[in-house]
Amino acid sequence: MTRIADIPADFAEDQLDGFVALYADRLRRVAGGVVARAACEPTVAVVVGGGSGHYPAFAGLVGPGFATGAVVGNIFTSPSAAHVYSVAKAAHRGRGVVLTFGNYAGDVMNFGIAANRLRAEGIDTRIVLVTDDVASAPAEGDRRGIAGDFVVFKALGAAAAAGLDLDAVERAGRAANAATRTLGVAFSGCTMPGARKPLFQVEPGMLGLGLGIHGEPGIRDVAMPTATGLAELLVAGVLEAAPHTGPARVGAILNGLGTTKYEELFLLWARVLPLLEAAGLEVVEPEVGELVTSLDMGGCSLTLTWLDEELEPLWRADAYAPAYRKQAAPLAATLASAAEADDAVAQEAQVFVTPSLGSAGLAASVAEAAALVRELLRDREDELGAIDAVAGDGDHGRGMLRGAEAATAAIDRATERGAGAGAVLAAGGRAWAEQAGGTSGVLWGAALEAAGATLDDTADAFPDDSAGAAVSAFTAAILDLGRAEPGDKTLVDALLPFGDALTARLAAGALLADAWRDAALAASDAAARTSALRPKRGRARPLADKSVGTPDAGATSSP
Repeated sequence: MTRIADIPADFAEDQLDGFVALYADRLRRVAGGVVARAACEPTVAVVVGGGSGHYPAFAGLVGPGFATGAVVGNIFTSPSAAHVYSVAKAAHRGRGVVLTFGNYAGDVMNFGIAANRLRAEGIDTRIVLVTDDVASAPAEGDRRGIAGDFVVFKALGAAAAAGLDLDAVERAGRAANAATRTLGVAFSGCTMPGARKPLFQVEPGMLGLGLGIHGEPGIRDVAMPTATGLAELLVAGVLEAAPHTGPARVGAILNGLGTTKYEELFLLWARVLPLLEAAGLEVVEPEVGELVTSLDMGGCSLTLTWLDEELEPLWRADAYAPAYRKQAAPLAATLASAAEADDAVAQEAQVFVTPSLGSAGLAASVAEAAALVRELLRDREDELGAIDAVAGDGDHGRGMLRGAEAATAAIDRATERGAGAGAVLAAGGRAWAEQAGGTSGVLWGAALEAAGATLDDTADAFPDDSAGAAVSAFTAAILDLGRAEPGDKTLVDALLPFGDALTARLAAGALLADAWRDAALAASDAAARTSALRPKRGRARPLADKSVGTPDAGATSSP
């Protein structure tokens, strides 16, 4: 919901005031929008525009290498012809004007009227429509312009910055539009300033396929897929409408629509890229982020533009605008440095001591146990997160699972390479610490490495008390790093009873499997008793009173 406003009807004007105040060093306000301040040689003026609510489009894209000016209408509303004329007249630099915008009826009429007025005054003015939305109509000329705006504006701005004449700039924009396709999805509707509910709603567990960027819902609702399924949906939809088939070089935009987190977009891109490569497409300098939004809409879109010898340099050209900056020289220097570093620091494969048969057999048992722990944590992830959320940040289940998954994978790799039990535990510990992060990651990683250090991989056999020694080393590492004591309401409250019970049962002559089971039961009982404690250390300490009545998440996960 858009909450920050004085008078909702004035939102568009008020936000533009703040924007211009922020970027007054490079932009100036004119009636209806903004134009670039930068003085330069006469060039074709590229004037972009449409309604507000789409930032960075449109005003955020004004600057060298991009747009010369932007016309800014009310929320999701075409700017008036008078305002289009005002901005274009101020942006004109002596070599003609290109007006470019999405294919919406109000924009087509108002920009068209302004173009006629400019032409009547002797200013050669061209219009380039953006029609990239494959879901909006079968015929390209009837389609809406959505995130493909960015591609077309960028091509026009780069062509103008290169000094091309009006005919060539217009041709570049039209070529970019013809080569560009977009498909979007919505997870939630957007809310107009001052409104109490969104313009449309998406049912829980569903997404709207083929949305617009003016608050229009999708053309149909489909069940919300996984990230992999969403990537497949977007890629297939765009490729189905591709301007041509076969191997090609493409520019790509994975665009957030307002409230979809960047981290979600990054995750989705990791699923999209392999699909594009599998289709024979080579992706050139992709963009992932918010480039054409729709207020607070939840959702995203995938844009592909098929590049040729004319369009690729325009896609890759430098630009410097408030919301978008691309500079080849610094990036080239960074890539060169990275390549040198990669050459200088080649990854070394770890060399393991050749283990005894006994150690190799124990390593296989460690791998089986690690897999069981991983599966248990998968089953208990939500439960551990809920316990942690009572007085913490709710991430314990996810962190423990990440650690266990990383450790299991590392243990499996080390086992396959012939490592002994001590080496595989150490490898698992390092992977746990690296991937889990946080306090638990450090503690479990160090503790597993300490346990592994007690096992001699050249020993012929490992008596049952070897397990007791490994557990003691594990516990000592936890105590040394965490500095917690019994009663502090941490994993120590379950770990110490586990070690004590294991030692006692082994000393009484119990088999290791029986002693381990009994120790685990003792630890579980001790973990449950932490619910009565008031935390003195760890994640729950800042909200100590709130934690009373709930067991400690770390103590619960450790058995």
